[in-house]
Amino acid sequence: MAKAPAEELDVDGVAVRLSNPDKIYYPRLGADGGRKRDLVEYYRTVASGGALLGALRDRPTFLQRFPDGVEGEEIYQKRIAAKHPDHVQSTGITFPSGRTADAIRVTNAADIVWAANLGTITFHPWPTIAPDNDHPDQLRIDLDPQPGTDFADARTVAIDLVRPLLEEWGLTAFAKTSGGRGIHIYAPIEPRWDFIQTRRAVIAIARELERRDPERVTTSWWKEERGERIFIDFNQAARDRTMASAYSARKTPIATVSTPLTWDELADADPDDLTIATVPDLLTKRPDPMGDIADHRASLEPVLDQVARDESAGLGDLPYPPSYPKMPGEPKRVQPSRDTDRAR
Repeated sequence: MAKAPAEELDVDGVAVRLSNPDKIYYPRLGADGGRKRDLVEYYRTVASGGALLGALRDRPTFLQRFPDGVEGEEIYQKRIAAKHPDHVQSTGITFPSGRTADAIRVTNAADIVWAANLGTITFHPWPTIAPDNDHPDQLRIDLDPQPGTDFADARTVAIDLVRPLLEEWGLTAFAKTSGGRGIHIYAPIEPRWDFIQTRRAVIAIARELERRDPERVTTSWWKEERGERIFIDFNQAARDRTMASAYSARKTPIATVSTPLTWDELADADPDDLTIATVPDLLTKRPDPMGDIADHRASLEPVLDQVARDESAGLGDLPYPPSYPKMPGEPKRVQPSRDTDRAR
């Protein structure tokens, strides 16, 4: 079958090319909602409407691309390509290795639609606002269900534990589905602290959650120690680590979306109901729950006070991901079952 001809889309007054619009990106959905056209139109809707643009605006953004659909090869693009439209801007970032690069800096809806035409399924923004990409303005807490747990368990932890704890420390909690079984909670902060401090703050939050409910929550970096609990993935707060943005589609058979929800909505939500076909309608019924997130930035000092208390109790840093250079104060990156010193 011949390819459908390319089309030109008007995205808030900017012309963006849509190539091969009938290509199947989600095979389970097929031509009934699973075409490249469907994904790009979804992104045009949520970008022009302001919700996705609000989540990405001025943030360094990595692209998780599947040019041949979700069952094809993945390209995880961290750097802006040399060839790009004039409307697409960049911003300088520094990787954990110390190397630098220019990442895409989203400034308008056309940037998003252009990236979607490249096969971008998921947008991964940094928790910083350009040009200051060294001081996060959000704490991002990843509730990751382990085998034997599910979305309902993550929801219980989010509602009963995470939100109240953040409120105790003067932080406002915003929740979204991950697009899978997990939940992401964002707490906006003043951009005055670096990635080392904000990661330690997330560790302190995770440890306090574990203290309050050790049967449900774990901070163990090592899978063999996690059990059937919700893992608080503190390393998602490390430099260069990102989460799927609000309103990003995901690599799932039914094109689920990482969707911000009110806390009342979260109590009854089924993440499988939130897809590129349904989320635009949801946004017409009520405002974006994360639309005013920047208005709630708060001080990180109360959490850093907990970091200091943990330090005095002998609880220091936790392991970084294997790809990172050895960090000051970091413990050994040795799986407990293979740690010969620990076994003695």
